[in-house]
Amino acid sequence: MSVLTDLRNRGVKDVFFLVCDGLKGLSEVVTNVWPRTVVQTCIIHLIRNTFRFTSRRCWDEIKRDIKPIYTAVNAQAARAAFDDLADKWGGRYPAVIRLWDNAWAEFIPILDYDVEIRRVICWTNGSSRSMPATGGR
Repeated sequence: MSVLTDLRNRGVKDVFFLVCDGLKGLSEVVTNVWPRTVVQTCIIHLIRNTFRFTSRRCWDEIKRDIKPIYTAVNAQAARAAFDDLADKWGGRYPAVIRLWDNAWAEFIPILDYDVEIRRVICWTNGSSRSMPATGGR
């Protein structure tokens, strides 16, 4: 809160879109300082955290199953893909389902934008050049 308040006091009047790593409480602090800010969970962090809760031998299959979520054309299509993921993996990896479900409100803002714009704003690592779906450069 103090860092963001300091930025505001030094002249940052508004932040349109903020990508963050899912740090607990950060979105609330951001919206307290800049109420109109759209807070987006970093998709890369969300994907990495997914694999923390799963067995390595399932990673390739889970990777294929989560890709339709973060590459969906809109929130409705993403939700359908998430429901498929929950049906398939929820019994075995309920923590993965909770992770995505808890992050959902801050995951879907990116889906309001065209793919070209998503490539620019979907992660916290500014040196990244492409969406996870494109496989990098």
